[in-house]
Amino acid sequence: MHASLCGGDFNRSGRENPKMELLCLEKDTNMRAQRDPNIFCDERVLQSLLTAEDRYVPQGPYFDCVQKDILPYMRRMVATWMLEVCEEEKCEEDVFPLAMNYLDRFLAVVPTRKCYLQLLGAVCLFLASKLRACQPLSARKLCMYTDNSITSQQLLEWELVVLSKLKWNMAAITPLDFIEHILHKLPFPEDRLTLIRKHAQTFIALCLTDQRFTMLPPSMIATGSVGAAVYGLQPDQSEQSLWKDNLMELLAKITHTEVDCLKSCQEQIEQLLVNSLKESQHQHTQEHGATKKGAQSQNLSCTPTDVRDVNL
Repeated sequence: MHASLCGGDFNRSGRENPKMELLCLEKDTNMRAQRDPNIFCDERVLQSLLTAEDRYVPQGPYFDCVQKDILPYMRRMVATWMLEVCEEEKCEEDVFPLAMNYLDRFLAVVPTRKCYLQLLGAVCLFLASKLRACQPLSARKLCMYTDNSITSQQLLEWELVVLSKLKWNMAAITPLDFIEHILHKLPFPEDRLTLIRKHAQTFIALCLTDQRFTMLPPSMIATGSVGAAVYGLQPDQSEQSLWKDNLMELLAKITHTEVDCLKSCQEQIEQLLVNSLKESQHQHTQEHGATKKGAQSQNLSCTPTDVRDVNL
C-alpha cells in the first residue's frame, strides 16, 4: 500500500495539524505474478499436464446416456450466462473454463432436472472463483444474477453436492493451462504473441459454450485455438509463406496431437466463430428496435441471457 502523509500529522506542540490527512493511493487492481521461465523451459511441466488432462474430461456423451431432461441447447444457454457473469464481474480469464469443467463433469455422472441447471452453473462459478479468482464471487451476487430465482442456502447446499460428486478433485486442467506453453515455443515477436493470446482465449471461451467440444482434450482445444488465432490475424506475406505449411505440424508436435485431428478441431473452431458472428448480428438486429425503457431496465439481477427460458 502506498500512502502519503497529507494528514493525521502532528506539529511540534503536540496538536493535530488540521491541514494534513492520510491519503491512501491503493489501487483496486489485481496484480499478476510474472512468468516463471523455469516452468516453460522444463518439458516435464508440459508433459505432466498432457498426462493428467484425461482425468478431467467427461468419458462419454452424457446427453445420450445420462441426461434425459437437459438438452444441448440448454447447456449452451447456461454456459453463455456463466460467461456473461464472468465478463460482468471482470473475473480472471481461467474462472470460466474451470467452472465449465465442473459443470460437464457433474452432468456426466448425475442425472439433473433442467430446473436445477442454472443453480448448478452458479455453484460451478462459485467454486471456480474460489480457486482461481483473487476476489471470489459472493453467493449473494450470484443469486442476484439469477434474478433471485435461487437462494444463498440452495447455493451452499449444492456446493457440497457438487464437491462430493466430483470427489473434491477441483484442481482440473483446462485449455488455458496450455496456452503459455504453446506460445512459448512459437517464434513470434512479443507483440504478436500478445494478440494471439487474446484471440486464443476468446476462441477457448467460445468452444466451452458448445457441447461438441466437451469430450475433446483441453490440449487439443488450446492448440486449435492458437492455430485459429494465428491464421485469423492474417500475418504478412513473408510469414504466410513461412508458416502456412509448417505451423500446424509445429503445433501438433508441441502438444503431441495428431495433425489431422488438430486440423479438424481448428476447422470446427473457425466454423463455430462464423456461426457465432451470424447469431450475434441477428440478435443485434432484433435488439436494435428495443425501446430505451427496456434497455434501462437491465440491471445486476439479470444478464442478457435469460436462463429461465430453459424451463419453458
